[in-house]
Amino acid sequence: MGRFFKSSIGRKYAMALSAFFLMFFLLQHFAINILSVFSPDAFNEASHFMGTFWAVQYVLQPILIFGVVYHFVMGFILEAKNRGARVKKYAKNNGAANSSWMSRNMIYSGLAILAFLVLHFIDFWIPEINTKYIQGDMSGLLGDGDGFRYYEELVHKFVNPLRVGAYVVAFIFLSLHLMHGFSSAFQSAGATSMRKEKLQLFGKAYAILIPLGFIFIALFHHFNH
Repeated sequence: MGRFFKSSIGRKYAMALSAFFLMFFLLQHFAINILSVFSPDAFNEASHFMGTFWAVQYVLQPILIFGVVYHFVMGFILEAKNRGARVKKYAKNNGAANSSWMSRNMIYSGLAILAFLVLHFIDFWIPEINTKYIQGDMSGLLGDGDGFRYYEELVHKFVNPLRVGAYVVAFIFLSLHLMHGFSSAFQSAGATSMRKEKLQLFGKAYAILIPLGFIFIALFHHFNH
């Protein structure tokens, strides 16, 4: 098993598994955040549950952080190996004729997404950790105790047009990244050619609708704050 995950195929398979996990998390994250558009109370309740339930905080959250770090590190490793392997091939063949622009530039969309994650962690995750585990406030309440703070914090972050613009650009890059990454993950996991067309259709829908949904959330709160 150890030799398998050290091989090129094994690394790609592990990369695909981490991609599936992160795509599932992204869907779950969107499901909670879209509640903020329709019901601030429902969003507050869901956010408080996710922010205080022990299994989420002490089991799923560490797994998520590991998954993010692993996916990016493995992505950079595979990209470096692929670029090295393509040097001689590109000297004889036109690489652009055999692959899409996105497949050849996943590293750049990945770097843009990584930069966004740093911003997102600074905006939400680090303040949340500080409030709960440094200050010791697990109540989730506003400073005056009048209701939960999650919705107010979310809306406040989307007042600044520069931050909203950064979010929009980041989710455009995420969409481009998912366009290729989704089908590539299933291919690495061994999906049959019979299912390839359906998976590509589903992947395109996911790659467009989920980032578009996050963009809508950011713009909605920006223009309605």
